[in-house]
Amino acid sequence: MLWYTLLVAAVAVERLAELVVAKRNAKWTLARGGVEYGREHYPVMVVLHTGLLAGCLLEPVLADRPFVPALGWPMLALVVASQALRWWCIRSLGPYWNTRVIVVPGAEPVRRGPYRHPNLLRHPNYVAVAVEGAALPLVHSAWTTAAVFTVANAALLTVRIRCEDTALRHLVPA
Repeated sequence: MLWYTLLVAAVAVERLAELVVAKRNAKWTLARGGVEYGREHYPVMVVLHTGLLAGCLLEPVLADRPFVPALGWPMLALVVASQALRWWCIRSLGPYWNTRVIVVPGAEPVRRGPYRHPNLLRHPNYVAVAVEGAALPLVHSAWTTAAVFTVANAALLTVRIRCEDTALRHLVPA
């Protein structure tokens, strides 16, 4: 369980690094006239993602969940892959990437990295979030955490993607 705790801690540190990047990027975009959308759902997103990490640590202990190698190792590979995709998204979007929905009026849509073919995969960062949210708990058989996060995240992403698509449609040229 120690190595799993270290894995979850590493993901938590990664999330904190994301917040540092997001804060820097928010300052940059807002200085360029960026407009924020979806403030109402942002606190829910923070609670959901914090709950994911807490559930990952608590469920294996409280429910006596074992590490099952046939499940745990493939899920660990998915966690690593989701992190790689997330940071590819962050790097590709550059200063436009954020944990909040902030759009700069008149900015051109990013068409590089995983955003090169938006008709193929419109929201690759959310794919990374969904994969990580299901896989991280399953590394140590935290079935309940994986299921609850997946359902709650699907509901949240429905709101989030609608918000983001609306913001982009209204502020960014086609």
